[in-house]
Amino acid sequence: MILPIYIYGQPVLRKVAEDIPTDYPDLDQLLQNMRETLAESEGIGLAAPQIGKSIRVVIVDLDPLSEDMPEYKDFRKSYINPHIIEYDDEKTNTMEEGCLSLPGIHEKVTRPTRIRVKWLDEQMQPHEEWVDGYLARVMQHEFDHLDGKMFVDRVSPLRKQLIKSKLRALLQGRYRCGYRTKAAAK
Repeated sequence: MILPIYIYGQPVLRKVAEDIPTDYPDLDQLLQNMRETLAESEGIGLAAPQIGKSIRVVIVDLDPLSEDMPEYKDFRKSYINPHIIEYDDEKTNTMEEGCLSLPGIHEKVTRPTRIRVKWLDEQMQPHEEWVDGYLARVMQHEFDHLDGKMFVDRVSPLRKQLIKSKLRALLQGRYRCGYRTKAAAK
């Protein structure tokens, strides 16, 4: 089932999400719904708060980028209870980011290029590893949602001032996008 994407201003996007128990009810159905929602919205990552659930669940689908980044061919993963446990701050890079919850807004964000993460897979098996490159950026962006943060929180005060009217428009429900959404209450 395709679910609506919660838009900037929805309170759930600013809450710190909770870890889920290993026997979380209907997890498989939730993950399937998230995959369908992500495909419909043509995104590459989706965090549970973006569909109104304040739980630590993220899906990532980098296959659409595989023409330019062949290493991500068929890369589709679910991350249950993910946490970044270490940032390698020695090297950072700046790239433009967008977000399904912020339609029409794209800004440059500087992030570490390498992080150490832990999570559970769909079989509730634990994983811990260093991740680098583009996947590290996507994970940081999506895992920020689990901590009540959005990429616009990571832009300079000047840039934030310059996009203030766009953010206000989102809060007022004035935006267009090609997927189902749930705007902030006016």
